[in-house]
Amino acid sequence: MILQLLSVIVCLTDLEADYMNPYDSSARINAVVIPEMVVHGVCCGLFLMTGHWFLFLLTLPIMIYNSMLYSKRRHLIDVTEVFRSIDAEKKYRIVKLAFYLLLFVLVIIGMVISIVNNLIDDDEEVLHGFGIY
Repeated sequence: MILQLLSVIVCLTDLEADYMNPYDSSARINAVVIPEMVVHGVCCGLFLMTGHWFLFLLTLPIMIYNSMLYSKRRHLIDVTEVFRSIDAEKKYRIVKLAFYLLLFVLVIIGMVISIVNNLIDDDEEVLHGFGIY
């Protein structure tokens, strides 16, 4: 997901610098939009089902925003209108990339804390079994 957003930002930058034509850049960006929305929705659903309420509430506004864009059919970039909205699209994608990086860091930190807690609990059970603890 993060790599897809990076490729979208690169496409928008190349389009702005006139290295790509609007049709190619729009086709590349539009090919990534729906899978990104689906992956985000699945992650949000998994956070809900596994009881990670903070992460669920953190990802919920973007999922609602994505569903609103999809329902209004504004989720794809139009070839004829791409130059009008290039700055707004770049800012939106950069903010989304920063959000996904923050989410990635939070998930990794949570995973490390969980692993450390499990290792500590296992050590206590082993020590307790020998009558040391």
